[in-house]
Amino acid sequence: MSAPDGKARHLFVLCLAVVLTLSVWFAGTAAVPDLLAAGLVTPGHAGWLTAAVQLGFVAGTLVSAVLSLADRYDPRRLFLASALLASAATLAQTQVAPSGGVALALRFVAGAAIAGVYPVGMKLAASWARGDVGLLIGLLVGALTLGSALPHLIPTLLGGIGWQAAYLGAGVLAALGGVAILAFRPGPLLGARPPFRPAQALEAWRNKGLRLANLGYLGHMWELYAAWAWIGLFLASVLGGPPGAAGPWVFGVLAAGAVGCVVAGVVADRWDRAATAALCMLVSGSCALLVGPASAVGVWLVILVALVWGFAVVADSAQFSACIVTLSPPDYVGTMLTVQTCMGFLLTVLAIGIVPAAVAWLGWTWAFAVLAPGPLLGAWAMWRLRPILAARG
Repeated sequence: MSAPDGKARHLFVLCLAVVLTLSVWFAGTAAVPDLLAAGLVTPGHAGWLTAAVQLGFVAGTLVSAVLSLADRYDPRRLFLASALLASAATLAQTQVAPSGGVALALRFVAGAAIAGVYPVGMKLAASWARGDVGLLIGLLVGALTLGSALPHLIPTLLGGIGWQAAYLGAGVLAALGGVAILAFRPGPLLGARPPFRPAQALEAWRNKGLRLANLGYLGHMWELYAAWAWIGLFLASVLGGPPGAAGPWVFGVLAAGAVGCVVAGVVADRWDRAATAALCMLVSGSCALLVGPASAVGVWLVILVALVWGFAVVADSAQFSACIVTLSPPDYVGTMLTVQTCMGFLLTVLAIGIVPAAVAWLGWTWAFAVLAPGPLLGAWAMWRLRPILAARG
């Protein structure tokens, strides 16, 4: 086997599978403009269409970690089964009332299923690592980002269907992504991840290095998913036009993050992982403060700031996992990654819910400013982490 050629080919297949499958994540968010225009949901309920996915992902991650599913079963088959479940739950969304409890339950199921796709995808990517783990995880996060952006483009491509378009398109793409993973072959470093040990969870805060890495991650997560959840409605309010008209711009903003993940991954591996994450958060936090006031200058400035925000807000994401792997005792890596992920995604539920309240209180001009303290705190934590990482080599 030619290692470089085989590696590139299989990583391409893996990223393609993740892009297609992760389109289910923000299918509900992409449907919101049409749902609001039709009077089928309120802004508060619209937030829960995203928050339910986040809660499902937390639950799925915990179950997968406790049962060590990715170690006990072929991770490709787990990926396939999870993708098909996410697809079925998303397609079923088109057959139920969009504002009912069943709709939220289906979003929860889709989120739980994603726990068998995204973390498993990182494990599969890391099996090919050769001193480039930051880049490889960055590629996976970039694939997640591009997949999250896809639903915002689907209503434009499937015009005339209405709010069901995002769910229908994402559901079909997820099924295709599940099938695509069967063409992937793990690299030579595939192995069992250390088991989840709840009794060791407090190590995430007792250990200074892990504490700082987790504070950085929490600051990052406070901003990320709330920005992704509400940037579409913000741009729609700025651009005007019919429901969904801002969709291609929202796709562009989120897709810019896929580029950011790859760029940050390369820079972090070659320069300084903690400083790279801190710089990304300083840029994204600044954009959270500026994107609303930019509307007073002109639409062109809003789009420019939003694109920079989209690039920076997720660019650092992979580096927090890489820091945890570096700083954790080998037997605790699985537990530390699980604790980090669950804390972060639980926090996103609160942040997603706060933005609509901020809009009602401050208007869109300053609503996103409530997200800025997160990345600014995170940047401070990652800067403090630099000498600890340097000492670990």
